[in-house]
Amino acid sequence: MTFEPPQRLVRALGETYGDAAAADWFGRIQTDMQGAIGVRELTAERVQAPGGRSALIVLVRRADGTHAVLKLAPPFARPDLERAALAHWNGWGAVQLLDDASPGDTALLLERLHPEVSLHSLPEAKALLEAAGTVRKLWVAPPDGHGFETVAERTARQATAMRATAEPLVVPLVDAALAARDELLGSAAGSESVLLHGNFRQSKVLAGERTPWLAVGPDPVVGERAYDLARLVRDRVDDLVAAAVGPSTVRRRVNRLADSLEIEHARLHGWTLFRAVESGVRAVAAGRRQDGELLLEFAGWL
Repeated sequence: MTFEPPQRLVRALGETYGDAAAADWFGRIQTDMQGAIGVRELTAERVQAPGGRSALIVLVRRADGTHAVLKLAPPFARPDLERAALAHWNGWGAVQLLDDASPGDTALLLERLHPEVSLHSLPEAKALLEAAGTVRKLWVAPPDGHGFETVAERTARQATAMRATAEPLVVPLVDAALAARDELLGSAAGSESVLLHGNFRQSKVLAGERTPWLAVGPDPVVGERAYDLARLVRDRVDDLVAAAVGPSTVRRRVNRLADSLEIEHARLHGWTLFRAVESGVRAVAAGRRQDGELLLEFAGWL
């Protein structure tokens, strides 16, 4: 089976890890894919396009005829951490991992969901309700001896990059986001330590067979629940920015999500601000100015 890697994946890996590292991995991906398919005795159907932004997704059939998904990610994207999180959840609220890792294997064999049906396809109120019910299942104690980053560690790296790349007009917003981070981590609630999805949003929750909705694509991190929920607040941000009542809608969304999951409003507000500014600054620095300015406008409402 030969293919051209989906362009969305090419752009995303180059932006996140550098064009040279991404090109080196893409140079090996055909061989890696064939090896992963062969050792598992799979039959490849097709590469999913546009697919994800961190891994190649191949629709496959197992030797017994059941459908599955083979996910191949570069080692520098740490698929081992995704595997560890999925193994720990063991299908509870998340896609089921179907095999164990052999030494050096960065591929994941996963149950087949319905990628064309995510929570993003539902009306907003229903989508948020289902999202809250799904993410709640993922918030469990991390496994002993885990190798996951903490929220403090991840956001420290991000804070350094924000200071280095923010354009002058955005500096006041960056200062506000960094101040919010410092206050959140400095409080007692900031020491909460549960396993988080790390990149939870409506498009990361797909329809399944054994249960209606399952989370996919975690970027696992350990910390407080409000951090995990913050990315969900800005879902459908283009619709929010286009609406005349966008700022009031965002405030209601923060309050509704915080109440439904018993999280302090101020903590969800603070992490939403930090994560929106971080994503906006990073997008502008990567040349995605329209996306970045949209996120920064959203952050300005907070």
